[in-house]
Amino acid sequence: MFDPKSLDDIAGRLAGAIPPGLNSLKDDLEKSFQAILQGALGKLDLVTREEFEVQKLVLAKTRSKLEDLEKRVAEMEQQLLNKEDL
Repeated sequence: MFDPKSLDDIAGRLAGAIPPGLNSLKDDLEKSFQAILQGALGKLDLVTREEFEVQKLVLAKTRSKLEDLEKRVAEMEQQLLNKEDL
């Protein structure tokens, strides 16, 4: 999920870009910006950095196991070929 503080910061910066003549609308626009950002980001399939790092470790471990299995299969295939040559 997206950090609410970051959303507040982005919405604040957007509201800060409002021309001075529209300052009376600034608070309303900031709330609207925040709601729009939350809605848009909520539709995205985002994960936290922690979840990403956990999955990265799982993938690395899986990749390592796969490489080990590939090596073992290659060794078994070689043994079979050696037996056939006898």
